[in-house]
Amino acid sequence: MITKTNKEKDFFNCIHGYSAFVNKFYKKALSSVLEISDDDNYAQIKLYLLGNIYLNSKKYDEAVLNFEKWITNDSISKNSIRKVAFRNLALSYIHLRKYSKAKNYFDKELALLSAGDTLNIIRTKIDLANVYYNQYLDNEAIPLFKEAYELAKLYSDVELKQYTAQNMAVVEKNRKNYQKSVDYYIEYGRWKDSIWNRDKIWELTEKDKQLAVAQKQQEIVLQEEQLKRQAVVQKSLVIGASGLLVFLGFLGYFYRELKSKNKFITQQKEALNVANKTKDYLFSVVSHDLRSPINTIKRQHEKLKRQLKNKEYEAVSETTNNAIALTESTSHLLNNVLHWSLEQNNQLSFKAEEYPLKPLVEQAVYNFEEIAEAKNIALTTILEASILVKADKESLKIVLRNLLDNALKYTGENGTIAIKTYNDSEEFSTIEIKDTGFGISEEKLAKIKGLEDLSIDKINRSEGVGLGMLLCQTLIKKNNGKLLIDSELEVGTTIRILLPNASA
Repeated sequence: MITKTNKEKDFFNCIHGYSAFVNKFYKKALSSVLEISDDDNYAQIKLYLLGNIYLNSKKYDEAVLNFEKWITNDSISKNSIRKVAFRNLALSYIHLRKYSKAKNYFDKELALLSAGDTLNIIRTKIDLANVYYNQYLDNEAIPLFKEAYELAKLYSDVELKQYTAQNMAVVEKNRKNYQKSVDYYIEYGRWKDSIWNRDKIWELTEKDKQLAVAQKQQEIVLQEEQLKRQAVVQKSLVIGASGLLVFLGFLGYFYRELKSKNKFITQQKEALNVANKTKDYLFSVVSHDLRSPINTIKRQHEKLKRQLKNKEYEAVSETTNNAIALTESTSHLLNNVLHWSLEQNNQLSFKAEEYPLKPLVEQAVYNFEEIAEAKNIALTTILEASILVKADKESLKIVLRNLLDNALKYTGENGTIAIKTYNDSEEFSTIEIKDTGFGISEEKLAKIKGLEDLSIDKINRSEGVGLGMLLCQTLIKKNNGKLLIDSELEVGTTIRILLPNASA
């Protein structure tokens, strides 16, 4: 593309440089970024890209030089941007073995992290611990490793649980606490085995079907072979028999065996039908519900291409945000399909334990705060710290993500979503999600409530019953809880999750 002005050249060099950096073509990225002028509009972007390119190219002195220039600019006022700068500088100084400066910037990053940003708190504490550990300052490093490990146990990221457990195993091994080290290595192996690859959901579903069909076919072949051997024995008895009664007895025996075989084949066929209906439903969900968002995403990209071509730069941001929102919605649908597939095949890890309810709800709400802010929706919480429940927290997180996503989806701008927890009785505690959204009609509400006793092979998709609510009902029921829904059109919806108390 031919560019005429320096402004156009800077724009396209910036786009090319960033694209090459994201795809790890660092030499090409560096070449494009260095072509950007020192114009005030691109000076900070240029320093940011150069710092990251040099950091990933292991040229740490150059990375430090550009990052230091970047953070000295007074226009960087957002904490989210400063956190990135402090972290990148700290990582560069670690590689340069300037541990004092690395610690200083990690401390600055940690001071800017909010209490609810558990993921980055854990990562920063691990990095800070490594700074001390590389200097053989075990007394400062080990408590940070331990604190990161304890936080990871309460967080949903399985890979982070695995990593922190491995850190503790190495620490205890170096301290010659071999039994503790072995225990941590066992936990590390358990987390490693529990990590599934979400990108293989199609392969998983198809393999499950093929395995089920192969097993049933093998059983049928064995039954047929067994019946053939029995027929040979029976034929020999008939030949050796001299009386009509023996012959008739053989025929009766053969008939009963044949009837038993037919009954067995019928039962196996019914089991195969259920497996096939589950598979077909999952493919139906993906093929039907993905068609519209995929086509919309395609149109958004075509629109973005036209806007770039027409230099409508102010509209590019809005179009990109719309595409991101659609992608997140599509990802949410795929997660539901994955979780349902794993639950139906008894591969979804489930372990009911006693734990405080407040941190789990806070983590779920935190993940939706930016979406709520973007839609100008007030997201409020009133959470009792003393509530202890007995449930499987990973499956409960799936339910909370689905319900909060629905509340945000069907609540318009300037609406409110209130989340609170309270003791409902001696037996149950309650999570209440109340929104001022569009509400649900009585007819559709009756269908949703009917999901409690509905299996997937009885679902009629034409009636608008989705997989998300079926998954919520299934997981809450598996947790020995209850899911109650009240709604009124144009007023809003209130959903209550009743969970058994830890002492119940």
